Amino acid sequence: MITGGAAGIGAACAERCEADGFEAVVIDRVGSGFIADLSDTDATAKALDQALAGGPITRLINNVGVVVPAGVAEQSIEELELAWSLNVRCAMQCMQALLPGMQAAGFGRIVNMSSRAALGKELRTAYSATKAALIGMTRVWALELGCHGITANAIGPGPIRTELFDRANPPDSPRTRAIVESVPVKRVGTPEDIAHAVSYFLDARSGFVTGQVLYVCGGMTVGVAGV
Repeated sequence: MITGGAAGIGAACAERCEADGFEAVVIDRVGSGFIADLSDTDATAKALDQALAGGPITRLINNVGVVVPAGVAEQSIEELELAWSLNVRCAMQCMQALLPGMQAAGFGRIVNMSSRAALGKELRTAYSATKAALIGMTRVWALELGCHGITANAIGPGPIRTELFDRANPPDSPRTRAIVESVPVKRVGTPEDIAHAVSYFLDARSGFVTGQVLYVCGGMTVGVAGV
């Protein structure tokens, strides 16, 4: 199951899952999968019921998210609540819905889409806080669910060329150009870069890796993230 899988990183993950031999079940507000506004708790619950009607799902990619750029003085409570609902609440709601099936199977893979911004980034109070919360939840889930054969890991993308990234970082902006220049590999990442990392965490052979954060960032977190 992939939330927010109709475009960008989510769509790349869905395509990679299909290539890896899985059936991709997508929930998004657009596209050809299950349609739902995942910022709404009741709509999320309905979509989850529909998706699970065909049987248990043992692999989950909590990808849906929202960026609400603003300086700390201008960030509104409404923006914080929206970011919390999509970036955090939705992830927990999806995990809890799929968990009984994973426990019954004695197997599960959960991948939470965090961000390099969890380490701190200007104009990202709501986004950074919620993406850091995802990392905290990932670690707790790893500790609590490992005995059931379920792993939980997080991906921390750096700058990835998606529609969401372009809206928050206009290509002609000096700030955006500075971001690209700050990447050690001197390019912005692609959704496929992220999908490749997600594929590793979803693999049945990755059962001894849990509670980890993998920054797919072209080296930007070197010297910033903890060892």
